[in-house]
Amino acid sequence: MHSETTLPRLARALAAVCGPVRETDISASQQAGYRISGALKLLSDALAPARRMLHAGDVIYQAGEQFGNLYILNSGLVKIVNLSVDGRQQVVGLNFRGDWLGFDGIAHGRYSCDAVAIDTGEVWVIRYDALLVACAVQPALLALLHEAMSREIGRDRDALMSVCTLPADARVADFLRSWAQSQADGGMRTDEITLRMTRAEIGNYLGMTLETVSRSLSKLARDKVIAFAEKGRRNVRIPDVEALSAFVQRCLTPVPMLQ
Repeated sequence: MHSETTLPRLARALAAVCGPVRETDISASQQAGYRISGALKLLSDALAPARRMLHAGDVIYQAGEQFGNLYILNSGLVKIVNLSVDGRQQVVGLNFRGDWLGFDGIAHGRYSCDAVAIDTGEVWVIRYDALLVACAVQPALLALLHEAMSREIGRDRDALMSVCTLPADARVADFLRSWAQSQADGGMRTDEITLRMTRAEIGNYLGMTLETVSRSLSKLARDKVIAFAEKGRRNVRIPDVEALSAFVQRCLTPVPMLQ
């Protein structure tokens, strides 16, 4: 948890690089975009990180590789992949603009999973030892690091709750809602998303079969919650993101109270 002085310090640092803003004047997505832009500017000014262009299929780091860097995604999309006990690849995370990569390598000195680009983009490379030195003299950077870790913990918890508690149709709807929201936070449009994953990969991530994913997408389209922009059904139109949230709520079965 941040101390009472750390949070204002981070807010002041972001205001210094992006200009002051009143949260009551902007939407939640605009606030998130402001936060991401401010964080990137703060990191750029303090550490001058190396920038690496990414193309679909590029590996940022691999499981077992010695840890030395953290990464922050400036643009594009990255999937995090683990190997299951039987050797199958399991998609365990998706990262969008502003997300940090590589926290899994801190504890044991080696990355525990693969980070693979699934779209064209750019990642910033941040030396972990240099970041720690900078954090010691710039408390706002330390607050930024803690905030990024906290957000990852929360995102992982939400993903686990979705897999464990939501029926298939609601799980797919929540997946699309989360994707659209992440695009909004990164300053991109939310009325259409391009799925950079196959149906099989989506199923792998959500814990369901390819066929179940396809059926759930078709149901969402029949209910006019989404629409497909072309025959390949890769570009998904979302007329109203809130309608996806409402769909999830309708799918939930109330748990009967114990007498």
